[in-house]
Amino acid sequence: MALGAQKNNFKKYFICIFFRIFVPFENTQIMDRNTITGLILIFALIVGYSWWASPSAEQREQMAREAQEQRIAAALRQDSLARLATENSDTEIIGDVETHGRASLQTQKSVPVKDENNIFSNSLHGEIQTVTLETDVFLLDFKNLGGTPERVTLKDYLVWTRDFNITLFDQNWHDFYISFFVNNRLINSKDYYFEIISSVPTGAKITGNETAQISMRLYADEGETLDKSRYIEFVYGFKGNDYMIDFQINFVGMNDVITNRANFIDLHWNAVLPRNEKAPNLEDPNTGVYFKPNNGKVDYLSETRDVREEIKTPLRWVAFKHQFFSSVLIMKDDPIMNADLASFVDPNRDRANYVKTLNALIGLPYKSDENYSINMELYLGPNRYSTLTSYKMDLERLIPLGWGFFLMQWVNRFAVIPTFEFLQKFNFNYGIIILILTILLKLVLSPLTLKSYVSSAKMRVIKPEVDELAKKFPKSEQAREKQRAMMALYKKAGINQLAGCIPMLIQFPILIAMFRFFPSSIELRQESFLWADDLSSYDSIVYLPFKIPFYGAHVSLFALMMAVSNVFYTRMTMRQNSAATTMPGMKMMMYFMPIMLLGFLNSFSSALNYYYFVSTCMTFLITWVTSKMINEEKIHRMIAEHRKKPVTKSKWQQRLEDMAKKQQDMQRQRKN
Repeated sequence: MALGAQKNNFKKYFICIFFRIFVPFENTQIMDRNTITGLILIFALIVGYSWWASPSAEQREQMAREAQEQRIAAALRQDSLARLATENSDTEIIGDVETHGRASLQTQKSVPVKDENNIFSNSLHGEIQTVTLETDVFLLDFKNLGGTPERVTLKDYLVWTRDFNITLFDQNWHDFYISFFVNNRLINSKDYYFEIISSVPTGAKITGNETAQISMRLYADEGETLDKSRYIEFVYGFKGNDYMIDFQINFVGMNDVITNRANFIDLHWNAVLPRNEKAPNLEDPNTGVYFKPNNGKVDYLSETRDVREEIKTPLRWVAFKHQFFSSVLIMKDDPIMNADLASFVDPNRDRANYVKTLNALIGLPYKSDENYSINMELYLGPNRYSTLTSYKMDLERLIPLGWGFFLMQWVNRFAVIPTFEFLQKFNFNYGIIILILTILLKLVLSPLTLKSYVSSAKMRVIKPEVDELAKKFPKSEQAREKQRAMMALYKKAGINQLAGCIPMLIQFPILIAMFRFFPSSIELRQESFLWADDLSSYDSIVYLPFKIPFYGAHVSLFALMMAVSNVFYTRMTMRQNSAATTMPGMKMMMYFMPIMLLGFLNSFSSALNYYYFVSTCMTFLITWVTSKMINEEKIHRMIAEHRKKPVTKSKWQQRLEDMAKKQQDMQRQRKN
């Protein structure tokens, strides 16, 4: 065989091995040169664009500095307002405070200063008061300073170290307050003492459909006392078994007090998100700011780079999303008027306890009425598909199920998730559920498996005739004649060249759907199976005292089993192609691709690697059984019978041949 032909075959089999490992479907046909070239170009474009679009280390540091500056300056939207705030308030910086090993929020807080022109001056001083409440899903602590929850803890979920519960709201690393102007004085609600009005005593527990309400009121001054007929009120409503909290801001008698220059007031929402999960490579790129336009699809800021974006269109909700948990501010009536959103990584923080910083400066609609209310909701809970879909607000879009590709999301929404939820009812271990799910998928695809193997067997039967055509048209300029002769041969033999590719094309969306589903499924979080203590994160049987580049500092047994099973499957399929086994370097290639995947998937979800391992083993078994069931002599007779039938040309084929003939005539005329 000529060196050029060997190189071409080597390239073909490289692509085939790649697809057999990523898409281990039975007997995928070797693709033609144009298809292979297209795939290589697409892959090169993706890699090249990713490299070109990724910011340098200097650019990342610069973006982090700019984002920090924007966060500090975000209290005011205009330079004139910033000047007024600077003239009338002193500031101090509260540094990092470690709470339960978590990184806390570095915030800019106004120092209370008595001001005769500040109608809320009497509330600048007071005594700290607290009230606690327990529901089926929350532990809540409220403090009168600032009028917002001091801490919201989820009862049913632990951080990855399992030494304390997930906290979605904590004033040590969370800012949530409104700001507005009164007599050219900037008022930040977080600096003032509110009066607590609770419908239940402190420490009360509400369950099921029981409800409770906690109100926080900031009263206007009346001389040295408080005027309780004029106030700003934060009202929080709770239901025992619901992660959704009613949130209302009432303005009573404030119409001649608050300066209304733009028909909105600012809600400041800043959060330093702590690390909740074991695998940073899965948590970091799944943490960011999401938002839903009032009449549009859910969008989000980039989760892989520092970014700031000013949204000028009305919004229905804004969410701070973690890998498995989210905090969402939802408008009930009028939408958010505008928002300034930012997401960045602070280079000065310890990444062991810190993921990233998220900021939102939200313009809430406001009218200067005697009594005006802003009706909202706060979702503070898990990214569980069934829970989020029940609210019918597109909150399920917070879960990365492949929304950008319709086939991928369909597979997850209408096949994988319903099957997964059905199997959960039997209280099986999640490893058993994944096994059953894999078997069901393989059974559904088994008819295509049989068709693919029959097509592969037909190709093997006519291979001698294909080799004869290669000898008949050895020159590169005869490629068109060779291709036309091969197409005629396939048609006469009744062989569809696409038959072997169809299973691959069908399984590819399933493969990618699983790649998105398992790392984002909160049902798998901290669920154990065999040696894996958390199926949503990587499993490890050995922790290394050093880090191997592109691999990590641990050994994932499921990833290792996945790689080994692919080696055996690839060897089996390559034996069916004699040219592959005689090609130089092919044995090395068979081992190189699984090793590359081993490094790539070593730190991924153990459930994903377990699924790939089981899927490959099932494919191996189905291929072996199918090979025993199919009689190649019978296939040879089928081809012979088909050749006796007259070959009919479709209208499309006739048009193609006419076009090719015209092109040849034109080329001859040019030469003459």
